[in-house]
Amino acid sequence: MERNESKFVSDSRTQQVQIVLPQHANAYKRLFGGVLMQWIDITAAVTARRHSCTEVTTVRIDTLDFVAPAYVGSTVLLEGCITHVGNTSMEVRVDTYVESLDGNREHVNRAYVVMVALDDQGKPVKVPGLIPVSDEEKAEWEAGEKRRMLRKQRREEKY
Repeated sequence: MERNESKFVSDSRTQQVQIVLPQHANAYKRLFGGVLMQWIDITAAVTARRHSCTEVTTVRIDTLDFVAPAYVGSTVLLEGCITHVGNTSMEVRVDTYVESLDGNREHVNRAYVVMVALDDQGKPVKVPGLIPVSDEEKAEWEAGEKRRMLRKQRREEKY
């Protein structure tokens, strides 16, 4: 597959699994938000690298909602997928779950991370297009378009 050829969402889907250890937790034995943010950033980077076939950098975390805790000893599953692409940027959704020993999952976090593809000199480079197939993927693409416009609007308001 050529680097700039459009790709399917499934081509870059990524999973990372962690066990929450004492060094990842606060005094209440709950996972530090900053540790989870690091794991999310890594998952998003791997997903974006798979899509773009280049190095990437994080330029924005749009949404980072903590809806449930993870405790020491918990198995944490992070799943990343590309939801939208621009010219040089990719929006990556990372969902985080706590997985029980019987395999049940509780959703604890959703983050939208914007990554930019970089060439060998660290300059932004064009990324492949995205081919959404399922209804969920198409809905994410549309929502990603709206988030992209909101980001653009916020940038313009700042300056």
